[in-house]
Amino acid sequence: MRILLVEDEKPLADALMQLFRDSRYLADVAYDGETGLDLALTNSYDVLVLDIMLPRLNGLEIVRKVRAEKLDVPILLLTARDAVDDRVQGLDAGADDYLVKPFANKELLARLRALTRRTGSLAGTDIMQVGPFTIDLSSRTAKRGDHPLSLTSKEFQMLELFMRNHGKVLSKKLILDRIWGPDASVMSNAVENYVHFLRKKIDVPGHHSYIETVRGVGYVFKIPSS
Repeated sequence: MRILLVEDEKPLADALMQLFRDSRYLADVAYDGETGLDLALTNSYDVLVLDIMLPRLNGLEIVRKVRAEKLDVPILLLTARDAVDDRVQGLDAGADDYLVKPFANKELLARLRALTRRTGSLAGTDIMQVGPFTIDLSSRTAKRGDHPLSLTSKEFQMLELFMRNHGKVLSKKLILDRIWGPDASVMSNAVENYVHFLRKKIDVPGHHSYIETVRGVGYVFKIPSS
């Protein structure tokens, strides 16, 4: 599970990030609403966990802006405000669930699992298609056109990450964090190696490479126009 946490209470945010790491979830954190919105709109997440009372942009405004961009990622709101009107306002803004502070960690994790089960994979479908590539997230299979691709688990995750963010430059650090998570610090050459492996499997010899290197930054997945 890939989670975006937007919470301005740093001790709570740090505790939740540790909880997510212990649960083997990949998570990004933002401590204000503007940064959180930027992350939500520029990255792919399986669920957003938003505090309502945030500096610079509150949680309800983030929800409205995310929904205005037609993103159907599940959203869980966290708040100390337990009034019925507050809960209704959050749900009417486009949130999927609501959890009142203080809460039990087990309940938070259960709510997150329920949200992702309810909506399926990110964007609400198990099938993703970008250019000639199609991946099935439920069977973990991929193909280019009608040609099946024999990918390892990490290669599949990397192709999925590139397809979700096609046309965007992804830094090596981001790729490491998303695919290897807590193990990223000991996998310094993993990105270069796996990009090499993946290129050999998805590219057509003598033709354009779908994964372009952006020197000093990372990689970008591009579909040629012709």
